[in-house]
Amino acid sequence: MVDFKTIIKDFPILKRRINENKLIYFDNAATSQKPKVVIDALSNFYSNNNANIHRGVHTLSMEATYLYDEAKEKIAEFINAPNNNSIIFTRGTTESLNLIADSWGQSNLKESDSIVITELEHHSNIVPWQELIKKTKSKLRYIPINTDGTLNLANINNIITKNTKLISMTHVSNGIGTINNIKKIIKIAKSVGATTVIDAAQSVPHMPIDVSDLDCDFLTFSGHKMLAPTGIGVLYGKKELLESMPPYQKGGDMILEVTYDKATWNEIPFKFEAGTPNIAGAIGLGAATNYLMKIGMQNIRDHEIEITKYAYNNLMNVDGIEILGPENTDIRAGLISFNIPNIHPHDLGTFLDSKGIAIRTGHHCAMPLIKKLGHHSSARASFYLYNTNHEVDKFTAEINNSIKYFNNV
Repeated sequence: MVDFKTIIKDFPILKRRINENKLIYFDNAATSQKPKVVIDALSNFYSNNNANIHRGVHTLSMEATYLYDEAKEKIAEFINAPNNNSIIFTRGTTESLNLIADSWGQSNLKESDSIVITELEHHSNIVPWQELIKKTKSKLRYIPINTDGTLNLANINNIITKNTKLISMTHVSNGIGTINNIKKIIKIAKSVGATTVIDAAQSVPHMPIDVSDLDCDFLTFSGHKMLAPTGIGVLYGKKELLESMPPYQKGGDMILEVTYDKATWNEIPFKFEAGTPNIAGAIGLGAATNYLMKIGMQNIRDHEIEITKYAYNNLMNVDGIEILGPENTDIRAGLISFNIPNIHPHDLGTFLDSKGIAIRTGHHCAMPLIKKLGHHSSARASFYLYNTNHEVDKFTAEINNSIKYFNNV
C-alpha cells in the first residue's frame, strides 16, 4: 500500500513557502516537480560521469553511454515497447510531433489524402498538420466534440475514410481533462489502413500505458510532465515505420558515412538523434521512470481518481462556478478547468498565488478548444501524486475567499 501523504517529502521544492504560505502546487499539467532522486541523478552525472556518449573509448564516455542507453531501456520497459530501438529521445512532445509531420508526413501524404485530428488538441498537435497540408495539398479533418468536451463519434465513419492516411489525437486533453477512448479510434484507423499517432503527454505520467496493447504506430510524451527534467521527451514508433522514414535533422551520430559528395544514415534510433543529445536529461528521465515504476502507475492513477472526484465535488459547491469538460470523473484525468463569474482567470490566479497556491490560467495552448466551449480563457488546477485532499480543501476555501474579495473591490 502506497502512502501518498509521505511522498511530498521526496520533493524539495514542496518545502517552499510562497507569500508566507506553504506551497500548494496545482500546475502539474504544465510541468511537474522533481523528486530528490532525479535531482541527484543530474548532479551525479555532472559531478562524476560527464562526457559525450557513443564512440568514445575512455572511461567517462563509456559510463555516460551506459547511463544514457540504460535510460532508454527503462523507457521501453515503462511503456512496454517491443524493443529499445523504437525509442527516440527528443526535446519533448512538440518536437516528436513535428518530427513525425516532417519525416513521415512529407514522405507519405499526397493531395487526395486526409489527416484526422480532434477538436481537443493542444496547439502542438494542430499546427504541424496545418503546415503539412500546405506542403502536401492534403486535407485536415476534425473529430468534433460534444458540449461536455467528449468526442462526438456519431459521424466518425464519414470523417475517417479510405482516404484517411493519418490519425493524430490526444489521449488526455490538457485543456479540460477528457480521457479519450484511443483504443477504439486506433481500431477504426486500422480498418482503413491509417497510421496512428497518440499524444500521450498528459497520460503517460498519470496512468499505465502499454504501446504493445494499444498497437499504435507512434506515441509521444514529455519528461518534464513526469518528474523528469525539461528538454527531454520520447517518440515511440514501430520499428518498420521508423526505418522507412527519412531523418528529421542531419549531423552527428545520425551519420553512418560521409564523403565530400554524399552521406548515408545510421540505423535507428541513431538516425533520429542528430548532434549531441540531452544526455543528462535522458538520465534524469530514467531516474524519474524508476521512481514512478516503484510507486506503480495504477496506484498513481487510483490516487488521482480519488483526488479529482474530491476536488470536482468541492468545486461544484462554489457559487456560480462553470467547470469545463466531462461531468463523469471516470473519464476525466487529474485536472479541472473552470471559470468564476465576474472574475478573470488571471485575477483569480494572482489571488491564489498570494495564498501560496499555484494554478494555470489562460487558454492552455488549446485556444480553439477553449473558444469552442464559449470561453477565451479559464483557470486550471491539475493534480499529481504528491497532492492531497487537504490541499484541495485549502484551494476551495481560497476560491470562495476570492469571490468575497472581488465582490467588495
